[in-house]
Amino acid sequence: MAVYTVHEPPLKRGETAPDPERFVFVRDGFSFWAFLLAPLWMLRYRLWLVFIGYLVLTIALQIALAVLGASSTVSVVVSLLIAWLVGLEAATLRRFTLTRRGWKNVGIVVGDDRDAVERRFFDAWTDESVSSGELRRPPSASTSASAVPIMRRSSSDVIGLFPEPGAPR
Repeated sequence: MAVYTVHEPPLKRGETAPDPERFVFVRDGFSFWAFLLAPLWMLRYRLWLVFIGYLVLTIALQIALAVLGASSTVSVVVSLLIAWLVGLEAATLRRFTLTRRGWKNVGIVVGDDRDAVERRFFDAWTDESVSSGELRRPPSASTSASAVPIMRRSSSDVIGLFPEPGAPR
């Protein structure tokens, strides 16, 4: 099961509610394409500051390795480690850029694939809109978790392996 964060775009002029077509779903986890083609991946998602930081970091590291007289094997290993880090943190880099541009993180949704996640999120969104009587109101961060079933515990439920004090054994 994949975990996605849902991001609501900032309102355009004259909009009273965000357009559901503009919502962005960012998959959490390792990104193969960000690992394999980091600069092109960054440009594809318009991560300009991330791209500039990536270029500065890689050029500075290559210059430092050349000054230290490191072998080409070390240089390749360092480049692979940077690419691995970009692949691991690709979703975080996208979320950072979206937040910097004024997008709001409105929830987390779990599902088998992106289509299932979108369907699950917008089903919860429309159910909440209908029940509250408001049209096209996006869920808040605390209510978007309704897309993922939450079990409410009563005071008599046992949490973990330890029973409640005074309960029979």
